[in-house]
Amino acid sequence: MSRPLLIIGVAGGTGSGKSTVARNIVGALPVEQVSIIDHDSYYRDRSELSAEERAALNFDHPDSLDTELLIEQLRMLREGRTIEVPQYDFKTHARSKETRRITPTPIVVVEGILVFVEAALRALMDMKIFVDTDADIRVFRRIRRDIEHRGRTFQSIRDQYYKTVRPMHLMFVEPSKRWADIIIPEGGDNHVALDMIIGKLKHVLAESGKVTS
Repeated sequence: MSRPLLIIGVAGGTGSGKSTVARNIVGALPVEQVSIIDHDSYYRDRSELSAEERAALNFDHPDSLDTELLIEQLRMLREGRTIEVPQYDFKTHARSKETRRITPTPIVVVEGILVFVEAALRALMDMKIFVDTDADIRVFRRIRRDIEHRGRTFQSIRDQYYKTVRPMHLMFVEPSKRWADIIIPEGGDNHVALDMIIGKLKHVLAESGKVTS
């Protein structure tokens, strides 16, 4: 069974385009050679709380995520073992009963706003990419996403942004940029940066004999 050659972290503020960057990287490589893990899948299960109590939680603080489980599962992939990634329902703020099975692949992409915050998680990464996009663009993207895909109201999005999203970005996300190996301005629209990264990964796979071209 394959074992990861590279674990790639993709971080950036909410709405920065980091998910687009991660998907573009994955989509440019042979499907059997790459897998993607979303840090958001590891939000802690707080199903013991009422819906109102869950909605009031600070989901932008590192403590809201079970990063210890992510670290453990990445180490399992390194060892050639299959993992079961939890799934999180953003409408109910609780984990679902289903999991997503991931078998080891040569390249593993891990994306999320806080993936560079924990030193133990950073230590597992061979390449760290930070997607750097202006705040006004990021906030409008977040508003659209939360209204269209997560059933939120504009008022709830605004309240959460001022209460937790912006303060936690300034406290944790923005400072974590210092750990990046590569900083990509304007996210998925930066085709030059993406071509360079994808070219590097294809070269690694070719040298390892995983691909022929």
